[in-house]
Amino acid sequence: MNKHLKLVKDLNNLNNTLASAGHFSDMDIVHHQALLMQQGSVVLKAIKVGDMVEILFGMINLATTAVEAIAARGGDVMELPVTWRHDGSVISVMRSVSDKINQCSSGATEDYSAVYCLCVHLTRNFINADFDKAFQALNDFKKVANNINSLEQSKAPDLSDYLFE
Repeated sequence: MNKHLKLVKDLNNLNNTLASAGHFSDMDIVHHQALLMQQGSVVLKAIKVGDMVEILFGMINLATTAVEAIAARGGDVMELPVTWRHDGSVISVMRSVSDKINQCSSGATEDYSAVYCLCVHLTRNFINADFDKAFQALNDFKKVANNINSLEQSKAPDLSDYLFE
């Protein structure tokens, strides 16, 4: 099992928020598509501003959202190759993120995995950050925030430590 999928399952099992595994209904697909589009929008807005920490935060949340859909289906993350190469243009990032999210309208585990794999690749190669540590930090924050249920805990953790120089 993918280590990030395990983290998401552990977090969601604590909160009893996972849907039953199996085939997605049309409404399940719409629900997960809306969540992916929302997180994709966060990524694109952060790219527009040029804030690397916000881009990292958005990428981790987008990857988490894709992994949550995989967990809800009862599947495992598929390690898929990513063909994006840094060409100096943020338009190529925008197209890649948008295309991968759009393909998730199929509701297939493979397409959710493609979003996850793209986020891993872009985090490591576009923004030059440690995906694994940032994912873990955000997951740990969510676990603490959910256990405390406090409005004071609503601030996201600072992920700047996970950006490489």
